[in-house]
Order: sequence, then structure tokens, then C-alpha cells
Amino acid sequence: MSNDDRRQSPHDFDPDAAAQPGTGVFGLPFTFEESGCVLVPAPFDATTSYGGGASAGPEAIRTASAQVDLFDLQFGRIYQWGLFMEEQDEAMLAQSKQARALAAPIIEKGGAEDADAPVLEKVNRASEAMNRAVEANFERVLKAGKVPGLVGGDHSTPFGAIRACAAKAGPAGLGILHVDAHMDLRDAFEGFVWSHASIMFNVLERIPSVTRLVQVGIRDFGEGELNVMKGSNGRVVTHFDLDLFRRASRGESWQSTCEQMIEPLPKDVYVSFDIDALDPSLCPNTGTPVPGGLSFNQACVLLEVLARSGRRVIGFDLNEVCPAADGANEWDANVGARVLYKLCGMAWRANGASKDWA
Repeated sequence: MSNDDRRQSPHDFDPDAAAQPGTGVFGLPFTFEESGCVLVPAPFDATTSYGGGASAGPEAIRTASAQVDLFDLQFGRIYQWGLFMEEQDEAMLAQSKQARALAAPIIEKGGAEDADAPVLEKVNRASEAMNRAVEANFERVLKAGKVPGLVGGDHSTPFGAIRACAAKAGPAGLGILHVDAHMDLRDAFEGFVWSHASIMFNVLERIPSVTRLVQVGIRDFGEGELNVMKGSNGRVVTHFDLDLFRRASRGESWQSTCEQMIEPLPKDVYVSFDIDALDPSLCPNTGTPVPGGLSFNQACVLLEVLARSGRRVIGFDLNEVCPAADGANEWDANVGARVLYKLCGMAWRANGASKDWA
């Protein structure tokens, strides 16, 4: 590490060395107080409607992050910002397992019936408790002057995070860059108010200060969701995966496409990144994989374009990373850890890091 590097870090460590035992996320030694970015785990996946396992995502990503090299070709010395990941809330994980067990029979039969009302109420209450916990954690991190990042969990987990960040946005409101294979605009999918497939519907309905939702990579959705987008008076702007492919086949550069996609976003932005936005070869165990999708490099360029745009990233999330059920294949976690580091780099650059990029 150079002298310049040491002046920007409260710790004297070699960023090119292997992660040391007992260090934190990405093998870093930072504490909450020393960090500019605090990662909040949300091990919850009660309503995943196809494959489960996202509740194990945060710890799998934490473990895999030790293998991520700290110098990044796009964003540079991200680690200098200070990155800290809080301990997992074991009570939330236990509540997720209980709610998942209750929800499973309803999911298996394709949705709730009238007789399922008591069960739905219990699952919804568990989800509401998770929302409150996430929101309180984000409020605490924001109050400390740090940028919070949520590590899910399924895609229901960011609601409280988005609400906390919306309260910090300027007069133009909060914009969301939503990177996903799905629109997530279903009203109480399968009867669950806080379904992972309803996250953006709930955001639009319950957080009016979210003024723009820009969706990228969408390729699996219902007609009702399409109608929600069409009836939003421009509040929702959706870029379908097939249309992105068509634009590329006509010779449009990905750089210019990304610049056009983020143009409608206001000054203050939250990024919600569902790992299933990527080509499923990069996330084979995610709950609802869909053919097509972004390459890893396309996702990286999209995040860089946002970071260079002059917008402020108030917070972000990464969700739906599911380790293999047998624990033998760590590929999903390895990809997830690298996406998470890129999200941290994006937020670092967007929030005042040196413009002398790597």
C-alpha cells in the first residue's frame, strides 16, 4: 500500500494480500464508525414463489466476498471508503423460516383461498415486522451520515430501505433504478401483500415520494403488470430485455443505451438489483431464473453510467442471491459478492469520491 493509500485509510493493511481470518466483508478491517458504506443483511424469503433459499444469501455473499480482489478496474480503490457489513439478525431469519413454512402450502396450490385468511395474516405480519426492522436499520445508518446497502433476502426485503431513503430525498423525490428480470408490479401476488413479486407495486402505492421507477432487463411479467406501467403516466419507465437486444442488433452502443435509460431519473436515486436480471448462467440457483438477461459487464457499465451522471445514490440493495441447496456450488455467491462490490463502487463514486477514476 502506498503512503497516499494509508492516509485515506484508518488501517495499515495490504489490499493485495489474501483476506485475513477474523476480518469483515471483502476481508476488510473497518468498523461501522470507520466506514462510509454500511451493508445491512436481511435474511428473509417467506414468499418466494418458485425456488427458495434467498434467506441464506447474505451469509453466503459475506463468505464469498473474501475472494474479491479489492482494486477495481472501473471504480478504483473502493475499499478506501470503508465497507462494513453488520451481523445477521438471527431473529429475522427464524421468523422467515416460520413464515415460509406457513406460506409454502399456499404457494404450492397456486395462491390463497378464502379459508387461508388466517395464514395470510400471519405471513403478512411477519413481513411487516421485517419491513420495520429494515427501515429502522436504514434510518440509523443514514442518520450516521453513511450510505446503506441492503443484502437480501428475496425482493420483498427492500421496502423499508426504500421508504427510509425516500425520506432523505430532495424536492424532486427519489428515483429507483430497478435492475431485474421481473416487473414486480403484482398486487398481493398469491394473496401475500408483501410478496417478493409485489415490491414495486407496494412502493408505487405506499411511497408517493418515489417519483420515477426505471426498470432494466425485464423479460417475464403479466399483462396486469404491463397495464400498471402503462397507466402510471410516465412514473414507471420499463426497458424490456428483448428491446435492449433489438437496439444492440441495430448497432446502438450499450453505453449510449445506458445513458438514455437513466436520463429520466431525478437527482436522488436508489438502486434495487435483483440478481436474476443477469443471464441465468451467472445465477443458476436464484429463485426465479429467466432466459436472456444482462451480462455481468453490461450490468457494470450501467452502474458506471449512473455513477458518472452527477446523481446521488442514497442507498441500494442486492437481492435474490441463492446458494446451491447442497452447499457444493458457490458460483451464485461468488457472482453476488462481485455485484455487491460493484454496487459499493457505484455508490462511492456517485457520492463524492475523487473524479480521478481508475
